[in-house]
Amino acid sequence: MKTVILFGLVLGALSAAGKVFFAEVKTKVTLECGIIIPKHPKRLEWFKGNELIWRQVKMPTKGKNDLANRSKLKNGDLDINSVEEIDAGQFRCEVDGQRSQHSLIVVSVSVDPSGTLLFGTRATLECLVKEDPGTTASVQWRKPDGLVHPNGKVVLKSVALSDKGTWQCKVSLNGKTFEKNVTINVNVPRPTTPAANGNQNSPDSKNGGDSSCVGCDEPGDQPHLLGLIWWVWVAIGAGSLVVIILIIVVVVMYKRNKRRKRKFLRMKKAQLSQNPKEYCQCVRQTAAPKPQQGRRREKPSALSLQPLLKD
Repeated sequence: MKTVILFGLVLGALSAAGKVFFAEVKTKVTLECGIIIPKHPKRLEWFKGNELIWRQVKMPTKGKNDLANRSKLKNGDLDINSVEEIDAGQFRCEVDGQRSQHSLIVVSVSVDPSGTLLFGTRATLECLVKEDPGTTASVQWRKPDGLVHPNGKVVLKSVALSDKGTWQCKVSLNGKTFEKNVTINVNVPRPTTPAANGNQNSPDSKNGGDSSCVGCDEPGDQPHLLGLIWWVWVAIGAGSLVVIILIIVVVVMYKRNKRRKRKFLRMKKAQLSQNPKEYCQCVRQTAAPKPQQGRRREKPSALSLQPLLKD
């Protein structure tokens, strides 16, 4: 009898120990209850800390929080969708009086800047771990050459070709591990081509004519801005300045000609107003004198005829 009781206590202790679960941000994780669940349990509950997530008595009932909205029960296990950093912590599964404690660790892996890294620039690799304050997981980065950085953040002050390859973030706790691989690509700027009549004593000629000197600061190296060499930007600026000057000259000449035209019109108008008006004087020909006719005979007056009448 004592053996049976001791065996039951050992099983209960093992079940209470729980498990460690890892999840990456924005992924899905399934938390196993860890207790043998009967076909029809009387009571099944999931908690995060002391906050209820799901409860199943006769019908499933979810808690009033965001985690409950993103999770669901599946055969007594808890499925969490779109994991967030705030989901990390202690979870508890209770079935008919038995309970099992679990720990969820949320990992976020990032590289800044993202994409292909430029040779000689600065970059940061970070393996961020969110966990319950009562646990302490170990975090490390493994370089492509096998060297290990014993922390979750690696700062590359000057990216080199040796940094190219697969980096691995590794998180461990209680014998459980999480691994995430990140591939780093390094872009090396094209080396400047040596002149045809270059110096035979140059380092390139000593190395067998190999002009690709990675990591060397040659005097001929030209800085790039947005993928263009500095003299290209100078040419673009000079051309833009010439165009602006031409536009200004055209505008000034146009306004100047316009002012001259207005001034000429005003002067012409003023000159016309000062000249006296000249009217057209027509020269008429005088009429020819009428020819003199013979003297008309005057009629005798009545006084002169009176003596004749008396006679």
